Amino acid sequence: MDVINLPILLATLDATLRVSTPLILCAMAGLFSERSGIVDISLEGKMLAAAFAAGTLAAITGSAWVALIGAIIVSIGLALVHGFACITHRGDQVVSGLAINVLASGLTIVLGIAWFSQGGQTPALSSEARFMPLEIPLSNLIAKVPLIGTFFDTVINGHNLLVYIALLAVPTTWWVVYRTRFGLRLRAVGENPLAVDTTGISVSRLRYYAVIICGALCGVAGTYLAIAQNAAFSREMTAGQGYIALAAMIFGKWRPVPALFACLMFGFLDAVSIRLQGIVLPVIGEVPVQLIQALPYILTVVLLAGFIGRAIAPKAVGIPFTKER
Repeated sequence: MDVINLPILLATLDATLRVSTPLILCAMAGLFSERSGIVDISLEGKMLAAAFAAGTLAAITGSAWVALIGAIIVSIGLALVHGFACITHRGDQVVSGLAINVLASGLTIVLGIAWFSQGGQTPALSSEARFMPLEIPLSNLIAKVPLIGTFFDTVINGHNLLVYIALLAVPTTWWVVYRTRFGLRLRAVGENPLAVDTTGISVSRLRYYAVIICGALCGVAGTYLAIAQNAAFSREMTAGQGYIALAAMIFGKWRPVPALFACLMFGFLDAVSIRLQGIVLPVIGEVPVQLIQALPYILTVVLLAGFIGRAIAPKAVGIPFTKER
């Protein structure tokens, strides 16, 4: 590899991790929900509401931790609304999720304008009210190792806490889903809820647990957008990332590790698209900025159109459960 290109590659990989973080968190959130049999297209709405809550609380209290806790509570609250509509009242899960997305989109703008009078945005935050980059212990020693040290110092080191939480969420999700009793029951509920019910286990309770976990992870994702990756909440700042995370989860066939790689692929494309702006290609000439910005969304459609038929969803996903008497 040309040495001149190495810093560009490492910088792109570093940006990939930062851009992929909310996608990874939301993909793991959707995995818990849909493994239990609850379709959740409201990842976008919960993440957006959590971002607004985090930006608001951080501006008021000056504490990133208070903002994180508040964002998680708000996101879990919306997740429980979704659960109440779909689990308790057996409503249409897609309609319920879409309603939450519309509610979050409108309410964050209205409240933002009413409270801060900044066009739906929250005030800019100081570094004390944000999750700032961290230095991993012994990073100075590791950075001195040839090649590995450069990769570690540029790509792995120097991210904020929520990036590392997102990366840890993947093996944690794998362990919970595939190596615990709760995960076994969760997968069983998504495949055959009637069989689970006959053993005396509450299907509704397990599904509520799943949507609560989903809400908590979306809360962390929203917090990352508002007070870690950025220094304030801005209207519609999720920009469809919840839908992209849902596509990544489907592309990963409802499994944590493949979903992670799908999120990294989307993040890499987004990071590359930023660096392609203004580039002049042979024959084609300068690529339009709008086309470059649309690449992640185009890829989402292409992947879903090409692979959704090969991805086998949990058999009971989207089907309301009625307890037999």
